[in-house]
Amino acid sequence: MKKKYNQTGAKVGIYLIYILTSLFFLYPVVWVLSLSLKTVPELFMVPPKIFPKSFNIENYIFVINNTQILRNLWNSLYIVICTVAGTLLITLPAGYAFSRLKFKFKRSMMFGVLIFQMISPLVIVIPLYRYFSQINMTNSQVALILVYIAISVPFATWYIKGYLDTIPVQLDEAALIDGCGRLKALRKILIPVTIPGIISVSLLIAVNSWSQFVVPFILLDDGRKFPISVGLVNLQSTTEAVTTHYLAAACVIGILPTMVLFIILQRFIVSALTEGAVKG
Repeated sequence: MKKKYNQTGAKVGIYLIYILTSLFFLYPVVWVLSLSLKTVPELFMVPPKIFPKSFNIENYIFVINNTQILRNLWNSLYIVICTVAGTLLITLPAGYAFSRLKFKFKRSMMFGVLIFQMISPLVIVIPLYRYFSQINMTNSQVALILVYIAISVPFATWYIKGYLDTIPVQLDEAALIDGCGRLKALRKILIPVTIPGIISVSLLIAVNSWSQFVVPFILLDDGRKFPISVGLVNLQSTTEAVTTHYLAAACVIGILPTMVLFIILQRFIVSALTEGAVKG
């Protein structure tokens, strides 16, 4: 009986920690959403209230009509799509090679990939700016995409390699016996099986690229090319009327795409993580 009470108490404590952690991260989101729906007088109410008296969607209409928020969203979407596609083009063959092939210095190369994952973009952004200046590629979204791909490749390679390790090697060996080459076996046999892993790693790459700020802030200086992260910081300069509630509305618009993606694709992430856990 005492053991049962101890187990119940432990579960209650764990769920209490979950609830407190969720509130800690959700509170800023709820507060920004609240600000985006308030009028100017409500912004300065004392004491402040979380819920506005009326849901004022005019703030969103003003931001859409008077700022470059939609252009910033399109820029981020374009950059993210190109980054995900370029990263997968590199990491799918690389992950397959690390998972299936045996070659010299394999462990050393995998360790080298892991070391590059540890390098923060903050450390290399100034040298990158000087390098792109010398080859006349500053203020270019192409340069930004190349940097994002370089940042994403190490993590994605390890992720794809780990997911391929969960798939029986006999599957592609049978394809090789039937006459498929390595690349054809990867394209025709393994990629369809690894769709949950590909979608989950693509989502993680997309969120990371969507939220990057320092790299585009340094490499870009044309407001028409800014992604949403930099566009939000420069929102005040687009119109003299922007205040806190307009900025909050822009922030909600900026985070909405990633939230929708997570809600729609969460089952693929859970599936990928679960299969990896079962393999381990």
